[in-house]
Amino acid sequence: MACYAVVAVGDVGEGSDRNACTDAAWDLRACVSDAQSGDRAAFAELYRRFHRAVHAVVLARCSTRDASDLVQEVFTQAWAKLDALRDEAAFPGWLLQLARRRAIDHARMPTAALALDDVGVEPPPVMEAHAALQALRELPAAFRETLIMRLVEGLSGPEIAERTGMTPDSVRVNLHRGMKLLRVRLAGWR
Repeated sequence: MACYAVVAVGDVGEGSDRNACTDAAWDLRACVSDAQSGDRAAFAELYRRFHRAVHAVVLARCSTRDASDLVQEVFTQAWAKLDALRDEAAFPGWLLQLARRRAIDHARMPTAALALDDVGVEPPPVMEAHAALQALRELPAAFRETLIMRLVEGLSGPEIAERTGMTPDSVRVNLHRGMKLLRVRLAGWR
């Protein structure tokens, strides 16, 4: 059985859109190995599981209007470089490092300046949303990324730990300390 496809009776086979992997059957090493062998379905499963974490890392450094494009660029780069990854278990940290580097490179570009309408919400965001996102971006990187994964992407503590390679205790500490710093930064905004 492939790591990314749990085929139940009645499914039409491995190519079916219904082949969502359950968390109990998830095998990161096997899925990365299959993707390294050129299996697009395995890479699609990696995308499904990690795109929100990559989006959070990118959003911590770049505008929301650029974030989706950068996420796609990160996964395109990951697909091209996947065969260079020696340890399949290192995939989450490797992928997030690609995202950090791409976001930093993008932020250095002159056109990457943040605008007041930077929060991608319709109708245009209220000043509180802009202040909160700006305050998040000013936090230290460890807190910034974990908080954006939690508050913006909606990932749970264990999901953040799985996607970043951090321990659940480290995630919990980063969320607690980050929220404390965020409250202090936002308290003076009113």
